[in-house]
Amino acid sequence: MKTSIFKLRNLVWALSALLMLGLASCKKENNSTGYTAGTGTPVISGVSKINKSVVDSSRTTSVTTYDASGNPTTVTNPNYAAQFVAIDSTTVTGDLGGYYVLKGSNLGSTTKLAINGVSIYFNRALISDQSIVFNIPTNIPYVQPQANTIVVTTLHGTATFKFTTLPPAPTIVTESTNDFQAGSTITLTGKGFASVSSVKLKATGDAATIVSQNDSTLVLTMPQSKATQTNLLFTYTSGSNSGAQAVSADEFNDLDNAAYLVFGDSLNADAWGNSWGPSGVANGIAKTGTNSWYITYPNGNWWIGGWGFNTPIANQYKYLTFWVKGGKQVETLNFISASGNGGYGNSDQTFTISVPANVWTYFKIDISKTDMFATAQTTSAFGFYIRGPNGTDETMYFDDVALWK
Repeated sequence: MKTSIFKLRNLVWALSALLMLGLASCKKENNSTGYTAGTGTPVISGVSKINKSVVDSSRTTSVTTYDASGNPTTVTNPNYAAQFVAIDSTTVTGDLGGYYVLKGSNLGSTTKLAINGVSIYFNRALISDQSIVFNIPTNIPYVQPQANTIVVTTLHGTATFKFTTLPPAPTIVTESTNDFQAGSTITLTGKGFASVSSVKLKATGDAATIVSQNDSTLVLTMPQSKATQTNLLFTYTSGSNSGAQAVSADEFNDLDNAAYLVFGDSLNADAWGNSWGPSGVANGIAKTGTNSWYITYPNGNWWIGGWGFNTPIANQYKYLTFWVKGGKQVETLNFISASGNGGYGNSDQTFTISVPANVWTYFKIDISKTDMFATAQTTSAFGFYIRGPNGTDETMYFDDVALWK
């Protein structure tokens, strides 16, 4: 009996000890979060970047080709591919989409994290009492003036830290046109334009005039220049850097310097309409300026529309560019040339383009991809044919038709 009582007392003592140990463990690990949440007012000591994007210029690639005699030619290509590398540098600015660590104390019970008044998500699995990992989403306001703050709210108070969300690099999504002449106006839409201080032609450095701007729209008057085809160079303010620069992915054509302008607002004096059906100048319908060149393709017929040239065009051009406003439905146009494999007829399907319905679409054709000069080093005509519009007559409008060297 004494043995049983002794064993029972030992069991009670053991259970009590386990219970106390469990309570102590719960207090230490804060319900299995892995840290003890401080009960004081939160403090933010700083923000650090998690990684940065770098390009290793030493990582080049080489390609060796051999001619018919077996002689090798090696071309070395530089590395432009960026890599992410880990860093731990403090910062008071952040990029949209970037990952950062907020550091401080008494952060374990954080209930809300906000940047410039917008609540952002944070993963509780990546939080401790001394740090919070967060990402800056793309909906964070960045156009100045802004509060430029991070605000942390916990169960025991709030903390504020000065932190500027940087604007994205000026990025073009669409443009009213990418063809221009001196004094003409172009409207760019996209993002990051509010911080732009200047716009230049990258090829020549000639400055465009900013007419108006907000973050999503930039209106420019284009300069007189010697450029042919050029990207735009934006200078903008990013945090304390007032000289940040970005180059547009989009290319712009200075029609004043086109090697051969077939049609701008009027037809080239050496050219004439070479179509099987109605064609000519369309007054008041244009992508730029006031006029375009219309070509009508009758329903159900294989039909050709284009331009002839009194002085044949020599094989010296690299690109053909133009805008075309489509008809009532999507149509496939076949590019043809008097010196192509099929001549100026309706049998050549070497190069085709798909033209969307009822909208202006820009095309840049690499002439080397076509058979424009397959049978001769000059051509007296080129244009497009349709293998029979299906169910409707089609009229298309061509503007800023130009050849470039």
